[in-house]
Amino acid sequence: MSSEPAPRADVSERLASAIAELRALQGPLLTAKVDPSVLTDFRDALNRVRNTAWAAQQSANAPLFDQGAATVASYLTAERIRATYQLCRSLHGDIRRDDIEFQKGPLAELYGAAKTLVEDLKDKL
Repeated sequence: MSSEPAPRADVSERLASAIAELRALQGPLLTAKVDPSVLTDFRDALNRVRNTAWAAQQSANAPLFDQGAATVASYLTAERIRATYQLCRSLHGDIRRDDIEFQKGPLAELYGAAKTLVEDLKDKL
């Protein structure tokens, strides 16, 4: 697999094709029975691609607005931080509720990830 970036025209063609395919999927998604785990994977993939596309667009527009040479990775990280903050605030409210039953396994995984993140964040602040 080559590490060279794909030509712009090739990526644009692939995006146009993906847009058409996604639009064609809207109807069947509303009417067909789909494996919930496939839907979860699909949503996760769409979200990652959406965030990456936003970051690429921000990076491409940066010179137009004298924002310097910010990288796609910088924009993507900023978006992840924003989204994580929003999720943390929502999750905090959920955890304080008495009417929600939580599974211990996912909570333990979340705790471990959050603990590691907090430890690493200390070095950045």
